[in-house]
Amino acid sequence: MKALILVGGYGTRLRPLTLSRPKPLVEFCNKPMLMHQIEALVHAGVNHVILAVSYRAEQMEQELKEEAEKLGILITFSHETMPLGTAGPLALAHELLNADCDPFFVLNSDIICDFPFKEMVAFHKSHRSEGTLVVTKVEEPSKYGVVVYDSNGRIEQFVEKPTEFVSNKINAGMYMFSPSILDRIELKPTSIEMEVFPNMAQDNQLFAMELHGFWMDVGQPKDFLTGMCLYLSSLRQKSPNLLHQSEGIVGNVLVDSSAKIGQNCRIGPNVSVGPEVVIEDGVCIKRCTILRGAKIRSHSWLESCIIGWNCTVGKWVRMENVTVLGEDVIVKDELYVNGGKVLPHKSIGSSVPDPQVIM
Repeated sequence: MKALILVGGYGTRLRPLTLSRPKPLVEFCNKPMLMHQIEALVHAGVNHVILAVSYRAEQMEQELKEEAEKLGILITFSHETMPLGTAGPLALAHELLNADCDPFFVLNSDIICDFPFKEMVAFHKSHRSEGTLVVTKVEEPSKYGVVVYDSNGRIEQFVEKPTEFVSNKINAGMYMFSPSILDRIELKPTSIEMEVFPNMAQDNQLFAMELHGFWMDVGQPKDFLTGMCLYLSSLRQKSPNLLHQSEGIVGNVLVDSSAKIGQNCRIGPNVSVGPEVVIEDGVCIKRCTILRGAKIRSHSWLESCIIGWNCTVGKWVRMENVTVLGEDVIVKDELYVNGGKVLPHKSIGSSVPDPQVIM
């Protein structure tokens, strides 16, 4: 079985982290975002993953080559010379996807959830139509384009930002298609959601499968942190042994075995601590991701932050409100940072009382 992952763009929504690494390689809960998807696909029987890329593919090729060998799968890169939207990449990878008659997966690369790939295969076989689209329930459907379908799952229509209630299910960015879909798509910039799906629904060829459990598009910092909380909560139910337990740990906390945590700290709830991180004495951290090699000096207080690779946060610092530090940022002692987005290799010498980008 094959899967095409739409890696695509420049990752602008997750800057400043994506100024140092392509977004699919940014670690989400101590594993590159993309590897959460690839490992789940392999578990469901996929042995060939095609990555539709247009940006900084060299770094990805290098890192993913090793991962492919470990997993015993083939990873192929399909290079876009210009942005092709969400359907064009299928036409570009036409020969690979059409090499046999088997259905294939297509995924958006920003999605994190309890991936239901085995269930998708069974559901797709059961309805024998061209496409399966996974849907997830949302609290405020008026913010989204919603999917309307009958009791069998056959999709009838898509309604963009409805003003009155028609459905509370939205497209979750995971699909399974039979190769015949490729006849609908030309090699040009095309939106699968706006230009392909409505025609498939009209032809009664598109079915919705409901996702159970959590779902999040983690492509921007605020949602990245929310997704982390949901993922850690899911881990608590499924694999509680993976969560860290020791003095000073509160709630769901993931800590790499090479990280060092000092005395009298309070870590959690909802914290992910990466490899080679050093947290000194008396530090309080909640609802944060701390990436590889970062150092948090004594008595600092962090809430709702993403601390980039090899950063140093000084003593008695307070940071909050979705502050994101790019790679190798230094925050001097006794400063307050409120919602700052700090570009890589900067040194912060004065407080940032209001949310802003620091260049």
